Amino acid sequence: MPHAEIAGVEATPRTRLRWWTELPLILLVYACYSAGRLLARGDVSHAVDHGLAILDIEKALYLNAEHPLNRLFTREPWIGVPADFWYASLHYLVTPVLLVWIFRSRTVHYRAARTWLMTSTFIGLIGFTLLPTCPPRLLDGRYGFVDTMAQYSSYGWWGGEASAPKGLGGMTNQYAAMPSLHVGWALWCGVMLWRYGGTRLTKVAAVAYPLITTIVVMGTANHYFLDAVAGAAVMGAGLLLTPYVMRTADRVRARFGAVAAPVATAPVGTVTTAADALVPSRAGATVTSGSADASSSIVSGGCQTSAGERIPRQRESRFGVGAEPSASPQDAGDGAPAPAR
Repeated sequence: MPHAEIAGVEATPRTRLRWWTELPLILLVYACYSAGRLLARGDVSHAVDHGLAILDIEKALYLNAEHPLNRLFTREPWIGVPADFWYASLHYLVTPVLLVWIFRSRTVHYRAARTWLMTSTFIGLIGFTLLPTCPPRLLDGRYGFVDTMAQYSSYGWWGGEASAPKGLGGMTNQYAAMPSLHVGWALWCGVMLWRYGGTRLTKVAAVAYPLITTIVVMGTANHYFLDAVAGAAVMGAGLLLTPYVMRTADRVRARFGAVAAPVATAPVGTVTTAADALVPSRAGATVTSGSADASSSIVSGGCQTSAGERIPRQRESRFGVGAEPSASPQDAGDGAPAPAR
């Protein structure tokens, strides 16, 4: 991600990512997203109050895109029906497809992209919990909104309660309108397409997809304009937090990896005394110190023996066990001095 790279976060994964580890992680985040929506139902009266407060703020700011769009979608089925399919489907199709595409063809950027999306989603869950909001479609009819999902429910699989399949509307939190993660996820998809698409068509899709999604969520009376703004703000906050989340994950992984790692054995050519365990040998000879214990293990020629034991025909000299002397009165045949042979 741009901010992650600017901040010095390494986009390349330290270990190769595998789909069988990524898929459960993504499913876990989605399960938390769904569970958070259910747990954050909140009090209906407070949700309605929050929705009306948003309408008042928009009125004060002269923002009223929801009403004309909702009237258009309600009056024209050729617009309203595709918009309902767009709202009920693409949110759950385009995002995972782009995740898989980045995972397979833009692997170096995948970890930052995935972390950005997940961090923003969790921020959105906090918004659902702290600010349950009634969407425009659930307000009293005197406020001038029509639920197009209910009006055109005979065209699709959704019911009159929500975009969930018929009969499952009670399993969703219909008061999780603020922020709009439909818009937030669409913005993430647009950034991915713009940055990594590489063709003119993907550039057009990068702009069109989040823009049309914003129009759709308002025209179907599922979100206010300020919900869409909040969705974009959540994605911005997630982008800013992504480098810190990645660094924290690296530290946790390193800490648990260090605890779980087995004790490494001393490689050939190193001294195994307590004092010199990390000192490498040079030129095939062991490194000794003044405090080296006489009972320490002897490593020579790839074989380790106990103290005082020699491998047959092993050479030893003042240069160390197994070292070739440049000029020595000892012969290497049996380790005895030359005159004694």
